[in-house]
Amino acid sequence: LVVLVILVEVIAARLRRRFFYDPRDTAISLLMGIGNIVSGSLFVVIPVALATALSGYRLFPAIDFTVLNIAICFVLNDFRAYWGHRIGHRVRWAWADHVAHHSSQHFNYSTGLRLGWTYHLTPAFLTLIPLLLIGFPLAMIVFVHGLNLAYQFLMHTEHVKRMPRIIEYFMNTPSHHRAHHGSNARYLDCNFGCVFIIWDRMFGTYVEECSDDPPRYGLVNNLGTFNLLRVATHEWLSIGRDAWHANTLRQALLHVVAPPGWAPIDGDTSADTRRRSRTAADAPPYEPRPDLDEGAGAGAASGTTKQLPPPVATSLPSVVQTLPVPCTTPSIATGDTASSNSHSE
Repeated sequence: LVVLVILVEVIAARLRRRFFYDPRDTAISLLMGIGNIVSGSLFVVIPVALATALSGYRLFPAIDFTVLNIAICFVLNDFRAYWGHRIGHRVRWAWADHVAHHSSQHFNYSTGLRLGWTYHLTPAFLTLIPLLLIGFPLAMIVFVHGLNLAYQFLMHTEHVKRMPRIIEYFMNTPSHHRAHHGSNARYLDCNFGCVFIIWDRMFGTYVEECSDDPPRYGLVNNLGTFNLLRVATHEWLSIGRDAWHANTLRQALLHVVAPPGWAPIDGDTSADTRRRSRTAADAPPYEPRPDLDEGAGAGAASGTTKQLPPPVATSLPSVVQTLPVPCTTPSIATGDTASSNSHSE
């Protein structure tokens, strides 16, 4: 069924002369998906062992497979997935697995299959613990999470622009997820909701997709390779290298648990990028002014002026100087203008 959906999108893209697919990129996505299934089978012992270890501490020892219980588990699992997803972006140890999903510079259904191979070895996996402690059977959690993943897969398309307003407000949609995959400054670390976008609205991580600043897919610094093993493991290797060369034990630990991009000197996390973009967007335009230093009277009398140095904002890196102005697309959430700082840590 997944392959059929991808084929339909490929045909639709060709008919519309929209080239969403690159054969090499698609091959990497499919192979990453296969690797995810294989690794999940190998690591299945980890969630089983965790569920067994916590079985004596469950709040409700016997939760049956009823429609109501499954529905409650589905909603709570999505809440758990929101925080796991957020951890996957804000903790480098977890980002080492999740980065593979964001490494494609295309956004299509095959991208939905580009999943990491080491999720069970990251702290994001530990968000499973509360559901187990409540007493939901591991089999029920696996079932509802499968539905969750199927829904997420369908979010990876550019063919669906906007859904009805009520759906856009409560549910994750392709528009919201396109923003999540954007490497533009305004889209970094936003829209972590998997099925329900309401979690992002509640916790300050929601950002509107803007027509005047369309998402640029991929990483801030793209890999530039179609090597499968490099796509799957490059961040793990970078963590090991940075930790090994750290000057102190504290620095080594921060290379593992701090946000991606952290460094003791000249670090550049997503929060730093957003902060620079706000500075550039808020800076007033430069206008030449008369020289106010000594001798200005003579200059004014002669009709000549001396331009002052540009304001600080124009001395920022070129990538910041070219950032777009705040989005002017009306926000579905409030009807107001959504800006690049409309979400927080």
